[in-house]
Amino acid sequence: MRLGGPIPGPFAGPEAWIAALRERGYRAAYCPLPLAPVDGAVAAYAEAAATADIVIAEFGAWCNPLSPDPAARAAAIERCIKALTLAERIGARCCVNIAGSRGTKWDGPHADDLTDTTFDLIVATTQQIIDAVQPTRTRYVLEPMPWMYPDSPESYLRLMAAIDRPGFAVHLDPVNWINSPQRYFRNGDFIRESVATLGHAVVAVHAKDIILREQLTVHLDEVRPGLGTLDYPTLLRELDRLDPDLPLLLEHLPSDAEYRAAAAYVRQVARDVGVHV
Repeated sequence: MRLGGPIPGPFAGPEAWIAALRERGYRAAYCPLPLAPVDGAVAAYAEAAATADIVIAEFGAWCNPLSPDPAARAAAIERCIKALTLAERIGARCCVNIAGSRGTKWDGPHADDLTDTTFDLIVATTQQIIDAVQPTRTRYVLEPMPWMYPDSPESYLRLMAAIDRPGFAVHLDPVNWINSPQRYFRNGDFIRESVATLGHAVVAVHAKDIILREQLTVHLDEVRPGLGTLDYPTLLRELDRLDPDLPLLLEHLPSDAEYRAAAAYVRQVARDVGVHV
């Protein structure tokens, strides 16, 4: 697999971007371009990545295509279509978004999110986005979440069957699925289950960590890799059985120093278990 993470920008051009990736030892990268890049930028960055053997892992759409506001929902769907188009043009492995929420907070929980009606709406919306672009090089994927579909490997598998499009695939984020003490304390088994169920369709993975605090009632906090209890040896061994170019992307850290510390931890665990990242 290929480790990657955010790089502080903006960049003077593709060469500066590649230099920053190489300095950090990353072999995978987030798409460095905005949704509406300047003329020539897509081809220039795609060529630079190919020449430097960098996999552009994902472009994030990050919006709410299930918004209860009709205008906001339409705008979000259009954004997803544009994002998927950019991912296709630059050759990213995926365009990633969450499924969306029926509530006012785009990534927040709502009572209607885990219902059959919302499941069907996710299917129809995802089909609409994919059919508008007809991607061949990239995939549209939904980042797992603790309180909306896909909230488990099983629900992701159900979505794949219902959406039934070759342009749809799996984005894996094990930490986002650890939403109970049961999954927390057995997260190694849960990782194995997730990869066994979905590994054939995984195109990108987010690398984070998680810790269960001791105050009531249940407080699960995302932390830097190495500061929690995610079973990284199991995660890396399981992912190593998949595509050798699979991107493993660090995210949600407050500084470049934190990303460097996280990368160092992941690389040390990888060395310990005999996996190349």
